[in-house]
Amino acid sequence: MTQQEQAIIIYTDGGSDPNPGYGGWGAILCYGAVEKELSGSAPHTTNNRMELTAALEALRTLKRPCTVQLYTDSQYLRRGITEWIAQWQAKNWRRSDKNPVENADLWQALLPETQRHTIEWYWVKGHAGNTYNERVDKLATAARLAITPVAAVDTNQPLIYARASYLGKKDVGGWGVVLIWPSGEQVSLNGRVAHTTNNRMELTAVLEGLRQIPVGTAAQIFTVSDYVFQGATQWLAGWRKRNWQKKEGEPIANADLWQELDQLMRNGRLRWLNAKGQQEPHPALQAAAKLASEAASDPTL
Repeated sequence: MTQQEQAIIIYTDGGSDPNPGYGGWGAILCYGAVEKELSGSAPHTTNNRMELTAALEALRTLKRPCTVQLYTDSQYLRRGITEWIAQWQAKNWRRSDKNPVENADLWQALLPETQRHTIEWYWVKGHAGNTYNERVDKLATAARLAITPVAAVDTNQPLIYARASYLGKKDVGGWGVVLIWPSGEQVSLNGRVAHTTNNRMELTAVLEGLRQIPVGTAAQIFTVSDYVFQGATQWLAGWRKRNWQKKEGEPIANADLWQELDQLMRNGRLRWLNAKGQQEPHPALQAAAKLASEAASDPTL
């Protein structure tokens, strides 16, 4: 295949934190040895809108019809453009249940861009070691962080920095906590658990930190886990109302830990801070991560 016949390879990614919330998107276009990086952000958006925007903006940079191989870790984007969009358009951008198609404005903008080119759409698993997928994820994260306000920390309250580590092949996990009291005194804790999951370790780390402070104490909790952060700030009340079941009626995972956390949250004033993707992680958060990793690797704990 000659240089003139080569396909343009595009990798895209997007996300928001929280969802909905501050968002960022990233794209890399490759033509032979030439690469071009793109990124952008939005203050009020969703994961899906950022995934769509990444593909839209990447295709808009192409000035002539091209052969394109586009890689995304979003099944929503890939299946939407290859399977669902024709039906949406035929139904005047309504779903089969008659409700409006979400993000119709972006789908309507993306469709003519795709029709200018010959595109093969590929799904790639996110965070699985693909170099370009990891790069566009970093571009999207950096764009989001650039517009995300830095949360003010109240040093008059205990600060709990919680991290986890999970070794899948060994089926063991570790948790680490750094607790900083208003006096400046610092306490470090860690532990190891067999036959567990990463999510369970993230929750365990938070609970171990909270167990160190008197019940009812106001505290601030730093976590990098979307599972913990969104569970505590968005999902917990619904789980409680449904007797710790999902909407489908299945039991939620780690219900015992969530119930303990729910009780602690009702007894105290807890403030949650999502530390995921911080450009300069707090040293205490890094120390907690090291504690968790050491615990997972140390069979004597």
